[in-house]
Amino acid sequence: MYTGRILSIGMNCDGKPFVAYRVSSRSFPNRQCLKFDNRASIVPKEGFEKDIFENTYITYNCIRIVKDMAIVSNGSHTDVIADKIALGMNIKDAIAYSLLTLDYEKDDYHTPRIAGVVTSTNKKDDYVCYVGIANDEKLLVDKIPYGDAVFISTYGSQFYDSVDFDAKTAEDAAKFIFDGGIFANYKKAVTAGAAVFDGEWNIGNFNP
Repeated sequence: MYTGRILSIGMNCDGKPFVAYRVSSRSFPNRQCLKFDNRASIVPKEGFEKDIFENTYITYNCIRIVKDMAIVSNGSHTDVIADKIALGMNIKDAIAYSLLTLDYEKDDYHTPRIAGVVTSTNKKDDYVCYVGIANDEKLLVDKIPYGDAVFISTYGSQFYDSVDFDAKTAEDAAKFIFDGGIFANYKKAVTAGAAVFDGEWNIGNFNP
């Protein structure tokens, strides 16, 4: 089954907030995930830099850490959400604003934009987690219950599904969304990144 780009968000099997992201691609497989102190980026592999002139949607920050929050998405709206949160906008509105403003990708597949934000705390009263999607027919932003983990994909059900996210570290989380558990059922995996909060946000990646 090909389901396109995938993000997962919520609390992992260890009760820690996390975000994870996987690129699955039929057309532009020559990409990698690079990790930095407060972000993870999807970029072409060396020698394939000219691919960005064929499709402007293939390079972007897929994860950003802002304040105590982790943002994850499948495009440039990662930065829009991060910037709005940095300016004081609440999580739900920041996701909704970015999805409404940028809308689905204007490519041959009308690729939906997907996004999520989770706070670093595991205290129930302070914990906040949202996931959203914009396709060519709708825009949805949903609050994820405390303790749950979910995933959503660009060409899947267009609504989030629950998942047992069995990975404790950021590196393990990147590998897990690449080919672990239910994610092993989805084809054309290219690269992955993740962030897990364990006293601080740690970012990991997986490039096969």
